[in-house]
Amino acid sequence: MPAEPGPVRHVLVLGGTTEARRLAEALEAAPYRVTTSLAGRVGAPVLPPGETRIGGFGGPDGLAAWIRAHGISHLVDATHPFAERMSFNAARAAALSGIPLLALRRPGWAAGPGDDWHFTDSLAGAAALLPGLGERVFLTTGRMGLHHFAHLTEPWFLVRSVDAPGPPAPPRLEVLLARGPFTLDDERQLLARHRIDVLVTKDSGGCATAPKLTAAREAGIPVVVVRRPPVPAGVAEAASVEAARDWLATHPT
Repeated sequence: MPAEPGPVRHVLVLGGTTEARRLAEALEAAPYRVTTSLAGRVGAPVLPPGETRIGGFGGPDGLAAWIRAHGISHLVDATHPFAERMSFNAARAAALSGIPLLALRRPGWAAGPGDDWHFTDSLAGAAALLPGLGERVFLTTGRMGLHHFAHLTEPWFLVRSVDAPGPPAPPRLEVLLARGPFTLDDERQLLARHRIDVLVTKDSGGCATAPKLTAAREAGIPVVVVRRPPVPAGVAEAASVEAARDWLATHPT
């Protein structure tokens, strides 16, 4: 007689990143059932395959309750590297519900020859650095943190985002609505067209948004880099979708 198929593993992916979507694609086939959770901050997100849910859980207790109610066997935190609160909520919820947790975190960026990088630990720190670095700022830190720069009246800011940002925001602001990824030629043209003389970014890592760093290096433009926040201790990590899939295969419930 043929062997009985093994139990289907129900993986909850805390998503919103390219890696989360690619993991859902990689796990489409049995023995996996995938549900991807999205925070709902983007108006028209690109949905991954499998099931999706949109919105918060109500903290770690709410997430643990949802895990138990929906028979989740594995939890993968594939949120943005700067989604600090969600990562700590995931660690607490996994402990409460007794399921394995993996953090899928893309590697951070590293400065190379010719880079003029200025590091800071916060958006407020980035705002404090700007007056001495440039007057035409390409701000690529997301639309949610513009209030940290709202008091700066002299620099001109270009903000690129999928959805339009709301107030408070710097008074001299131009918004470019666009969805990446962007090529190196795209970034070269943008810097030249808008006469950008300083770039502000978070250390998001990965390849999708790295061309702007190469374009800044070529143009001799300084870059303000916001370091990543701390992450929960003791959580298993994978740096790629392939490594995450291997981890799932070797961590049965």
